[in-house]
Amino acid sequence: MDLDKFKVHGEPLIYGAMISIALATIGILVGLTYFKKWGYLWREWLTTVDHKKIGVMYILAALLMLFRGGVDAMMMRLQTAAPEMKFLDAQHYNEVFTTHGLIMILFMAMPFIIGLMNVIIPLQIGARDVAFPRLNAVSFWLFFMGAMLLNISFVIGGSPDAGWSAYFPLASLEFSPTVGNNYYSLALQISGIGTLITGVNFIVTILKMRAPGMTLMKMPMFTWSVLITNIIIVFAFPVLTVALALMMFDRLFGSQFFTMANGGMDMLWANLFWVWGHPEVYIVILPAFGIYSEIIATFSKKNLYGYTSMVVSMLLISLLSFLVWAHHFYTMGQGVMVNSFFSITTMAIAVPTGVKIFNWLFTLRKGRITFTTPMLYTLAFIPIFTIGGVTGVMLAMASADYQYHNTMFLVAHFHYVLIPGAVFAVIAGFHYWFPKVFGFRLNERLGKHAFWWIIISFNVTFFPLFFLGLMGMTRRMYTYSEETGFGPLNMLSFAGAVGLAIGFVILVYNIYWSTRYMPRDTTSDPWDGRTLEWATPSPIPAYNFAIVPKVQTRDAFWSAKQDNIPLFEDKITKIHLPNNTGKPFILGVIFFFLGFFLVFSMWIPAIVAGIGIIIMLAAMSFDRDHGFYVSAEEVIATEKKLRGETV
Repeated sequence: MDLDKFKVHGEPLIYGAMISIALATIGILVGLTYFKKWGYLWREWLTTVDHKKIGVMYILAALLMLFRGGVDAMMMRLQTAAPEMKFLDAQHYNEVFTTHGLIMILFMAMPFIIGLMNVIIPLQIGARDVAFPRLNAVSFWLFFMGAMLLNISFVIGGSPDAGWSAYFPLASLEFSPTVGNNYYSLALQISGIGTLITGVNFIVTILKMRAPGMTLMKMPMFTWSVLITNIIIVFAFPVLTVALALMMFDRLFGSQFFTMANGGMDMLWANLFWVWGHPEVYIVILPAFGIYSEIIATFSKKNLYGYTSMVVSMLLISLLSFLVWAHHFYTMGQGVMVNSFFSITTMAIAVPTGVKIFNWLFTLRKGRITFTTPMLYTLAFIPIFTIGGVTGVMLAMASADYQYHNTMFLVAHFHYVLIPGAVFAVIAGFHYWFPKVFGFRLNERLGKHAFWWIIISFNVTFFPLFFLGLMGMTRRMYTYSEETGFGPLNMLSFAGAVGLAIGFVILVYNIYWSTRYMPRDTTSDPWDGRTLEWATPSPIPAYNFAIVPKVQTRDAFWSAKQDNIPLFEDKITKIHLPNNTGKPFILGVIFFFLGFFLVFSMWIPAIVAGIGIIIMLAAMSFDRDHGFYVSAEEVIATEKKLRGETV
């Protein structure tokens, strides 16, 4: 066996990363052993099928990936902060911007949204669990092991280096002979299968497990956004899985799907990738729209304006998201008719998006607005996202795109869309639902400090990139000469990136400080909420609802409080719950090793791992879990303890 292919030679930064990973791993193992937490970790987390705990694990993984991707971003901004910088060489810069895009979109934004989805959706629809609890655990562990597989690449074998979109022939063996893009194809396949399973699970959950009386048009807007998002997932992710499988065959077995000769076609990859890639943008943004809708209605003390038009606009966005993918390569010789069609569909998608903006503004009008931390992120989102939308319409014009294409103008545009459209939303949702999950609020003063650092620094970081793009600075340019005049704006952008880092550090410190010092909430409704999740105790018991609610109005919990419309009319009885199981975790670990062995073409261990997966799937198929019951007496005692009142 050639051990050299496992080594990553290069800069002190990589060696430092290796040492830090080793020390962190040793520290975790020693800590778990010293505090005797191995049993607790296995019983409560690694084997859990509780949708709330799975959601928390998704969010923790997303926060880790936020800082991993953030370090990549800081390194890129530092490298381009001044002319002729030597902080990164060309190869390392290629790897950094590739992993930054992958991690922020697929392993930060998506798991953060799926985490919130896991925690909140069953509560919002009055369900006690998701439709398939064990499959939900499989989804998480496949995602997590895919993420870990990608993240070990920069210390074992080398990171992918062909950009997050991995265009061929750049991603082919000819131009990328290292194993980096093997990691890309296999890690994304493993995590993508988990995401696809999540899509099926939540469609069934929402359609089949709503509380009595909750029709589709009485569902909360976040639930609607999640339903539509998961429908997009089910249609889009199989395309990515097929494309990645073909990429794997090209790289590992010498097939010719994406080559320039022997019948291959590099543009086939571009089309397959963006048939998935542009709906992916709406997979992360549509749930964000749902989060903002919940927050605006709650902190304006008003019903959401134009509920039906909001639902219709999201349905139109989901449809149009599959009809715009070719705007990513206007300049590749498709012809006037094709460019014109995709230009029209791209501009058309701005219409239903604009409808939502006006709905939010009309909801705010004459509302009794409370400027909490979640509300501040929501209000900041509207003008910043509008800038992203307007520049998107500029890019949608095929003729103008010949000027903007592959410049920093495009980089500024998609950050003005994705950061307010996803990152601000998950931070707002994190603050908003945090007390529901943990039983105490995050500190508002620290939250607002972090908000102002993040909002101001975001604009300082990315607004100069519009001008750099118009000046001619291209994407992926790792260095430039002083004569270009790019230096001052790049230095300003780097200063903004430092400010963003400070804001996120304050956010994490807020979690630590609040955990230690914030008073515990026994009201279960700290924001005076409108939807069913606020009707449960805080923190949420394993069974969610002692009595399944009966819904009569759209904002059911608000109506219960304001109009005395009863929610819980039945008696408390015993509640059935599924047992924990370690099989999904073990399956995820075997998938991790299968991916690792395939990355390095280690065929015999890969075959063994493949057989192990088949055995585990068979074992799970024949596993009959009869679950267990929580007695009515135990439910009553739990409710009293959590609510601090007599049930």
